[in-house]
Formats: sequence, C-alpha cells, structure tokens
Amino acid sequence: MVDSFAQYYHQRTKYDPDTIASKSQGLDWSTQPLSYKEYKIGTVYDLKPYLQSTKQDNESYWWQRLSLFLLCSYGLTARIKTMGEPMYLRSAPSAGGLYPAEIYLVSKGTSFLPAGLYNYQVKDHTLIHFWANDVWQHVQGACFGHPALMVADLAAITTAVFYRSAWRYQDRAYRRIFLDTGHLLGNIELAGAMNGFRPYFVGGFIDRQIDELLYLNPEQEGTICVIPLVDIDAHPDATIAAFPTALPSRINLEYADLPDGQLLKNCHQMTEITQFRQLPANTSDIDPVKLDDKYNFPFCLKISTQTNPIDWQDNIPLARLENTMLKRRSTRAYTGAELTIDELKQILDFTYHPRHYAEQNLDPSPDYFDLSLIETFIAVSGVQGLDEGCYYYAPKAQELRQIRFKNFRQELHYLCLGQELGRDAGAAIFHTADLNMAVQKYGDRAYRYLHLDAGHLGQRINLAAIGLEVGVSGIAGFFDDRVNEVLGIPEDEAVLYITTLGRPA
Repeated sequence: MVDSFAQYYHQRTKYDPDTIASKSQGLDWSTQPLSYKEYKIGTVYDLKPYLQSTKQDNESYWWQRLSLFLLCSYGLTARIKTMGEPMYLRSAPSAGGLYPAEIYLVSKGTSFLPAGLYNYQVKDHTLIHFWANDVWQHVQGACFGHPALMVADLAAITTAVFYRSAWRYQDRAYRRIFLDTGHLLGNIELAGAMNGFRPYFVGGFIDRQIDELLYLNPEQEGTICVIPLVDIDAHPDATIAAFPTALPSRINLEYADLPDGQLLKNCHQMTEITQFRQLPANTSDIDPVKLDDKYNFPFCLKISTQTNPIDWQDNIPLARLENTMLKRRSTRAYTGAELTIDELKQILDFTYHPRHYAEQNLDPSPDYFDLSLIETFIAVSGVQGLDEGCYYYAPKAQELRQIRFKNFRQELHYLCLGQELGRDAGAAIFHTADLNMAVQKYGDRAYRYLHLDAGHLGQRINLAAIGLEVGVSGIAGFFDDRVNEVLGIPEDEAVLYITTLGRPA
C-alpha cells in the first residue's frame, strides 16, 4: 500500500527517541521572525476607542462589537520585555509564542466599512484598509458559492506565515500552524456569539485564488480558512442553506522522496484545492457534523460524565467568558496535586457539548470540519474519584471507558519529550484520528481539517479549564508512536495533539 502525501508527511515528521537528537537544531536568534505584519500604506481604522465606548447609536455599537470580536479572537493581551523585540501575547495560544496566523477582513461594502481588503494590525488594535476595490464576488467564486457569503457583508480570512513557526519547529511546524489556527477558530466562534456575529467556517476553497486576492507570497504564506461573519443583529431571521464545511482535495500517491526542510512547503501545496470540484449531490440535505463513539471496549469500567454546565454569566451575559478569553495563559508548571472529577466533567461538557450552553446564548452547534474523525483518550494520573489509567471518552454516551489500568506519570514525562508538564499533570487529553480513513474521505487536505478541529477542541478545553481555575497547557511535541504503545491507543490512530490539565504551581 502506497501512502498519500499527507501520510508520508506525518510519518516523516514524527519525533522518535532514536533520531530526535540528530534532527535538533539550535535557534538562530538573529533570524527570529516578527509575529505580526505591518502595512505601511492604507486607511487606518482605530478600534481602541470603541473598547470603552458608551455611545449607543448604531454606528458606534457596530464598531464596538467588531472591536471586541477581534480583541477576544486574537487581540494583544500582554507585552513581555525581552532583550530585543517585546513578546506580544494574544488571546489565542500559539506554540512557542510565534503566532503564525494573520487575520484579514473582506467587506462587501457597508455604511460602516467600505468595500475592500483589511488587515487586522494586532500590535495596535487597528484595521488597515489596504485595497479599496470590491472583491466580494472573487471570494464567493473561490469558495464555490458558499451560501453564507450570500447573506454576510463581512468575512474574516485566516492565513499563516510559515516561517514564523518553521524557524523553531522546522518541518513539523505545519502541524503546529493548523493547531494554532484551530485555537484561533475556537476563539472566533465564541467571540462571534458574544458580539452578535455567526461565523461560518469554510475549509474548502481554491487556495491560489484567495492567496492572490490577498497578495500573499505562496512560497512563504497561505490561506487557511475563510469565515463569513453573518451579523445576527442585521439579519436576525437569516436562513443559511446547509453546505459542507470541508471539501476534498486530491489524494497524492506519486511524489518524490523529499529531504528535510522541504516537507512543510510541499505539504501545503499537496493539500491545496486547485480547481472547482464536484460538490455532494444534495448539499441541502447535509447533516451537521455529529460526535460519535467509535470504541466500546467490552467489560471495561464506564463512568458517566454528565454534569451541570459551567456558568459563564457574571451579572452581564457572558462577561465571565470574555474575561477568561482575555486573561487566558498557558500554565508553565503543575504542582502534581489532584484535580476533582467534577472539574474534568465540566471541562469535557463545555468542550464537546455546546448545545448545553444555548441558554447562555452560545451557539449550540458551532462549525467544525469533521468531528466524526476525531477521537479522545484521557490519561488520568491524579483525579479524585477516578482510577489511574487511560480512558476513551465517548462523547455521544457522555462516559469515560477505561482501557488501561496504570499510573502514567513517568511515561508521560518521557513521551512529552521530558516536559515536566506531562509528569505533573492530573490528566492529559489526547486527540487522535485514523489518518487513512480521513484521507479517503477528504484527500490529503484532511490533514488540515484534523489539526484545525483538534486545535479548536483544545481551545475550548483551555477556556473551560481557566474558567474553573485549573491549569492547562497544550503539547504538540511528543514521541508519536510511543504514545500509542504506552497508553494502549489503537495503532491506526495518529496522535494529533495533547492537552495537559493540572494544579498550577
């Protein structure tokens, strides 16, 4: 059997204890990239005054919603002094604080925001209008006429500057870029609900058409996701026809054996959609992506995870969630003390059951690309009320199913490349996927969708944990194959992401 290019890339970028030392490179700090773009020419719209605005006229209210939406999605939340350029921390987490993502806005043309292209300048919380021509129809064409673009007047587009992550993580950075963008999409979904915008994630589009529209250099950066933003205040009764969030690309079975250093760029090219493709016959009949339970191990211990939802209200609706998004930080060390089973249950509830939060005005069925491909395993080392061991999480049944009895603290320390976060966590959540099955469904582009969804789930875990004052940190560097061996995860499940939970030190 010949692997597709996505499977080849995944195999080539695995960490292995026998080879990782030979592939490690020291960082050249003189070539560290900036984590933001600066457009020198264009009309600047300052969003900062609207954060404190008390005006209630329609225009001021609209700008205030947009300003808060961008701040909560990807806004600057702290500056850390360094020997050189300060490190700018944002509301969405990023591996190594490198922030490969950029946010662009496309306006159809409204009384508030003229038609054209805008870049979100995160450093000073402004929008810069760098292209004033109407390009909306070009976006619609590249997105196969997605019905949300018929209603929306505004769309966000997330892109990635590859070198920002590759500077540190080399070829494996492509995984991290999509996990980081998944974090951002998790924020966009929640920030939209808080500010009256309904985001629709479009993962299937003609890459080069959007790249050219934004004047991206395809050798250095690429479009990741197009996101029509339907203004619920302006279109309260809008009905958006069902449409697939994810579309397939080619399955590339013929390719050269590449040297290190060329895998990332080639993976992006191999996962592109290059032409209009046949859509499903009845797009109006598409079922929303549903969680499913793949594994039901016989005779295993089963624990219900049903619980009361987290209360995100704080006098002002969703004020607690907004504060959590803006104060979120990745935990750097855990004490090793135990978590409670109720904390773990509530974190799982917020992550996998958004319908339980409809009464708090959050979207009960937010967009993902295909959650049916993602599986969840949890290694429990210190949770009161739970035996130590590895569990499969069955979201549809809302239960944990124990598959291995063991304390994994030392193994997790080793599997996570010697990071003490793995050793001292009370629980570690693993997102996995059957890569072969995913490629058969979506072509090599499946690799993007899997990591975007894993990052999105990871961000909901992040926010739930921080809201409960539980420490949390994502880990994208691990010994891939050893994870399956040690925890008893089926070998056909590719490990995508690890999120650790523990008592912050």
